[in-house]
Amino acid sequence: MAMTTTQTEKRNQLRRAAQAGFTLIEMLVVITIIGLIMALVAPRVLNYLGESKVKATKIQIASFESALDLYYLDAGQYPSSSQGLQALVQRPSDAEAWNGPYLKGGIVPDDPWGHPYVYRSPGEHGTYDIISYGVDGPQGGPQNEIASWTR
Repeated sequence: MAMTTTQTEKRNQLRRAAQAGFTLIEMLVVITIIGLIMALVAPRVLNYLGESKVKATKIQIASFESALDLYYLDAGQYPSSSQGLQALVQRPSDAEAWNGPYLKGGIVPDDPWGHPYVYRSPGEHGTYDIISYGVDGPQGGPQNEIASWTR
């Protein structure tokens, strides 16, 4: 019994369809290779992310220092610890010659990890101290801190 042309064409199409897909082993090999590449690349990417947050913190502290210097030129003194960095965006009640806001946007930003900066005036290391405790926040201790006197 001879096959008709349409039956032969259907069989050829089925063979091609079966050969067109990937086998389970091929898929597992590809997933394993992708996993190995990610295991090598991910730590570097995360390290760059951490480094960029530290750099952004240092830039923000420098911005605060510039704003504090402008405040000092206008008011004749730096804001007290109780006034904090908020004095750069809202006039303190005792500031007669305030010419702010001294920070763009009218808000005091948090550090890149979402924690508020610590401001002390007079500072332990200078006229004032500005501190970010880094990724761990205040409970993390000084090992991750980024401060105005260490830049």
